[in-house]
Amino acid sequence: MNNAQMRLLGLIRKEFLQIVRDPSSIAIAFLMPVVLLLLFGYGVSLDSEHVPLGLVVEQPDADTASFTASFGNSRYFSSVPFRNTPEAVDAMMAGRINAVIVLRQDFARRLRQTDGAPIQLVVNGVDANTARIVEGYVTGAWGKWLEHTALQQGQTLNTPVEIVNRVWYNEELESRNFLVPGLIAVIMTLIGALLTAMVMAREWERGTMEALMVTPLAMREVILGKLIPYFILGMGGLALSVAMALWLFHVPLRGSVWLLFATSALFLLTALGMGLLISTVARSQFIAGQLAIITTFLPAFLLSGFIFDINSMPPFVQAITHVIAARYYVAILQTIFLVGNEWSVILPNALALVLLATLFLGLTRLKARKRLE
Repeated sequence: MNNAQMRLLGLIRKEFLQIVRDPSSIAIAFLMPVVLLLLFGYGVSLDSEHVPLGLVVEQPDADTASFTASFGNSRYFSSVPFRNTPEAVDAMMAGRINAVIVLRQDFARRLRQTDGAPIQLVVNGVDANTARIVEGYVTGAWGKWLEHTALQQGQTLNTPVEIVNRVWYNEELESRNFLVPGLIAVIMTLIGALLTAMVMAREWERGTMEALMVTPLAMREVILGKLIPYFILGMGGLALSVAMALWLFHVPLRGSVWLLFATSALFLLTALGMGLLISTVARSQFIAGQLAIITTFLPAFLLSGFIFDINSMPPFVQAITHVIAARYYVAILQTIFLVGNEWSVILPNALALVLLATLFLGLTRLKARKRLE
C-alpha cells in the first residue's frame, strides 16, 4: 500500500469517527428515512376514498333506493342523507361533505322515458383535483347503475361507446405505490446533499481545514475522503428505505435489485457532488445547510415529478426541471418499481445522472482547488 492510499484510508477513518461522534449524521441517514416513509406511507394519500357525499331524495321509491344503495356499497363514498337541497348545500359550505346528489320528484317517471332521468350533482370545487375525481366517480357509478337496471329488466343499455378499463403497472390504483418510490429520491437527496453540504464548512468553522492544508494530502484525496464515507452511509439509508418499501408498504419491485442500487449510486454521487460544492462555497454550517435545503431538497420535492406531474407545469418550469437531478431519479425509481427494467426510460435518465454527477464533482474539484491552493 503506497503513501497516497494510506493517507486516503486515514482520512476516511477520520470521517467515520466524526460520523460516529455526531449523532445527527446517523439520524439523517437512518432515522429520517423511517420517519418520512411512515408519514408519507400512512399519512399521505392521493386516493379519494370514503368521500362524504350528500344524498337528497325528493320522492323516495324503489328506483331511488336502488340508486342510492350503489353509493353505500362503494369504498369511494360515505353517503349522508339530507331532507332537502338547501340543508345539503349548507353542509357542503361548512365542509362536512364534498358533493351533493339531488334526485328530483319525477326521477322514477323520467327514468322510463327516452330522455332518461338526469341527476343533479353539485361538487365543492375548492380542491379542483378532488372535485374532478368525485365527478368522475359519480358519472361512473351512474353509468354502471343504468346498465345494471337495464339488465334486470331484460333490456340492453344502448351506449355509443363502450369503455373497457385496463390499468397497467399500478393495477390497484394505490397512490402509495407511486409516492413511496418518489419519496426515496427525496430521502437520498437529503442524505447526500445535506450531510456533505456541511462537511467542509464544519472544517472551516472548527479550524481543522488549515491543518489539512499543511498535510501532504492532495485535494482529490480530501474530496474522496469526504465522499466515500457519506456514500456508504447513503447506500445504507437506501437499503433501509427499499426494505421498508417492499416489506412494510408492499410496493411491488418488478425490476432488478442490482439495477436499482446501481442507478441509486449514480444519483447519490450527484447529490454528494451538489453537497460538496455547496460546502466549498459556504464556510458556515448554517448557511451551507440552508443552501442545501433551498437548492436540493425543495426542487426535489416540488419539481421532480414526485407529487406534481411535470407535464402539467408551465413550459418555463418544465425547462427548469431538466437541471434537477431528482427528476431523472424519480423516473428511474418509478419505472424499476412499477414497470420493470424498461431500458428506454432507464438509460436516458441514467446518462443524465452521469452528466450531472460529473458536472458537480468537477466543479467541486475546481472550486476546492481555488480555495485551498
